[in-house]
Amino acid sequence: MAIVLHLDVMLARRKIKSRELAQYVGITEQNLSLLKSGKVKGIRFATLERICEKLQCQPGDIIEWVPGQGGAEVEDGGDF
Repeated sequence: MAIVLHLDVMLARRKIKSRELAQYVGITEQNLSLLKSGKVKGIRFATLERICEKLQCQPGDIIEWVPGQGGAEVEDGGDF
């Protein structure tokens, strides 16, 4: 996938445990683990906002687009 998540890096930098972040955000530890591993297809802005709030970071600090890593292509006339 062309979108890479650096959530584990930010957790380490802020010295916050996954359990603490999951509880603060209001998601399960299992869902946070899936998010950290990039095994999700999307994230709600409200969830992203809570993560950034707790980690005191910007979305770009944890989400990165890496060209050439694959990803979905949008056909002409597709809905966004």
